[in-house]
Amino acid sequence: MSSQTSPALTDEELASRFQATGDPEYFAQIFARHRRLVLLACRRFFGCNGLAEDATQETFLRAYQAMDKFREGNLSGWLMRIAKNVCIDFWRKQRPESHASGLGSADPPETVSLHQRMELNSALQRVQEEMKSLTPEQRRCLELKMDGYTYEETAQRTGLSIGAVKSHLQNGRRMLWSRVQGLLSQLP
Repeated sequence: MSSQTSPALTDEELASRFQATGDPEYFAQIFARHRRLVLLACRRFFGCNGLAEDATQETFLRAYQAMDKFREGNLSGWLMRIAKNVCIDFWRKQRPESHASGLGSADPPETVSLHQRMELNSALQRVQEEMKSLTPEQRRCLELKMDGYTYEETAQRTGLSIGAVKSHLQNGRRMLWSRVQGLLSQLP
């Protein structure tokens, strides 16, 4: 990778350059930028560091191998979908082992936990649908905040001032909250 390459490349530019050149330095920047987010998501899924670390490594291995399939869009979201699939795969692989070792008492918490995860996923999908009604700036700022970016990082990625990012976040949250409250009031 050229030493003249700007460190402020967007995720999409890094992915595109990696696809074009195969230079692992571009992927290393993607890894450095998103490792924490993926690790935190895997930790939330498993609740322990060991499996979360393994799932994080597997996520980036799969992303590296499939980077040619990534087409413009939200690289962070793409990585999170891979991480979700990796976590589910790890969970499925471990489940038969718990049966074989006679740990039948582990079944009810896993079943409840899986059910809760499915409900959470459904709720997140509804929120994402409602986010489509926000302005593009509000939606982008909220997406970045939900992905764990700071105000400063969001400002850098969007080209907005920190004050504008805070304003878009506040207004976006307010609009989203009122839309979600409206949906809740329609429930039986």
